[in-house]
Amino acid sequence: MTDALALGLITAVAVGLSAGYLGSLMVLKKMALVGDALSHVALPGLGLGILYGFNPFFGGFVFLFVAAALIWRIERVTRLSVETIVGALFTLSLAAGILIIPQFDLLEALFGDISKVTMESTVIAVTASAIAALVTRIIYKNMILGMISEELATSAGVKVARTNLLYLFLVSLTVAAGLQVVGTLLVGFLVVVPAASAKNLSSNLFRYGVLSSAFGGISAVSGILLSDYFKLQPGPLIVVSGVVAFLVTIITRWAAKAPAL
Repeated sequence: MTDALALGLITAVAVGLSAGYLGSLMVLKKMALVGDALSHVALPGLGLGILYGFNPFFGGFVFLFVAAALIWRIERVTRLSVETIVGALFTLSLAAGILIIPQFDLLEALFGDISKVTMESTVIAVTASAIAALVTRIIYKNMILGMISEELATSAGVKVARTNLLYLFLVSLTVAAGLQVVGTLLVGFLVVVPAASAKNLSSNLFRYGVLSSAFGGISAVSGILLSDYFKLQPGPLIVVSGVVAFLVTIITRWAAKAPAL
């Protein structure tokens, strides 16, 4: 096993586990497409990193962080849905990113490149993923309570708006961590599909959260290994692995005829 493959696998496991766990809330909030669209907001930041020679992760994270704050503020001021606001930011960022990023670097930004994963980027991705997962674990019950009833959550002492903003920051952190593995075009997959697979097999929230993480990690690792074997881009193969798992869970649920979460 080469050093690049080992670092890619470590990064993929960390990002997959974290993205799957955070995605379990995204799917419950019926905001699955938000996670996907939000990932494209990082594209201009990646472009600036490539152009000016600094780590593209930091550029992508700054753009995601600012976008999360903007989405939260615009939603509170206008009462527009998050999906609408993200849709506007997503198309603007995609257009700006394509204009900024040189043609020969565009594919890497869109689909990732694990051959360029370094020890530094692995440490950053693992640390960011761990922080995102641990903080999400702390606010998980408050997020669920806010989904059931905002008034009930407020009466229980939960600051719903601040909790939602913190969650958007954590999603941004996880998306930024996964950019180098699967790229901006596909990183949203890790936030959405593993949680959807877990939902098909879960009858309670604990099992749902654990399975979401597990499916995220398994999809990422199997995609990286397949890409190394077939010498193909890892991003699309991670997606294919995850979709296969999703189809298996649909068949399993249908065969068991068991109620899901």
